[in-house]
Amino acid sequence: MERLRQLIKEVLSTPPKKDSCNCGCHDCDNVGNTGVVLNESLVKKDILSENLRYHVDKQLPLTENTFRYGSQSFLNLWSEARYLYLREIIHVNDDDKEILLETNLGEYGMYEGKKVPLDLPMLEEDELEEAEDKKTPPIGKPKRGGSKKFYVYVRDKGKVKKVSFGQVGMSAKINDPKARRAFAARHDCKNKTDRTKPSYWSCRLPRYASLLGLKSSFSGFW
Repeated sequence: MERLRQLIKEVLSTPPKKDSCNCGCHDCDNVGNTGVVLNESLVKKDILSENLRYHVDKQLPLTENTFRYGSQSFLNLWSEARYLYLREIIHVNDDDKEILLETNLGEYGMYEGKKVPLDLPMLEEDELEEAEDKKTPPIGKPKRGGSKKFYVYVRDKGKVKKVSFGQVGMSAKINDPKARRAFAARHDCKNKTDRTKPSYWSCRLPRYASLLGLKSSFSGFW
């Protein structure tokens, strides 16, 4: 149980490295994918719940689910995955496999006349708060770094999505009126209204200058 408790604590905050296939063949299109893989020669994707189908589509391991730890959705995902994994309908990575095979996480038993979840180690309050913070990053607050110059987390159809924007190596000429007008015209900023697109955030960069450590006396579109 202590090993499981430690594993869950680790995987809640540390995404696994994606460096090989997870079905064991080492000769398939899933190289680089450590997420859930569906064996579509046995079943079609539409038999999966929406939540498990999301993990297959996004190539995410079960340990990277976005549900509150211990919630009904959290437990249902593990229960469904175990049923399918034992029938070789899905393939999973080593961390997921250990939980599916060595625990009953997602299943229930009776204790003193009450139905209780099995193998669900209770995290300390501070550990749970830390895990929740990592699973729910600040929404709509751009930061420096990532694959491009900046990034921001947004909500997209109920899910949290990371949007990277800004060209590395290019300076932001926020305080140059001529440069601002040229940028706004070139990128059609007045029509960029989709918060899930990099262009939306690039067009509104001056508004978030203080968050990004940029000096600006302008707070509108470019």
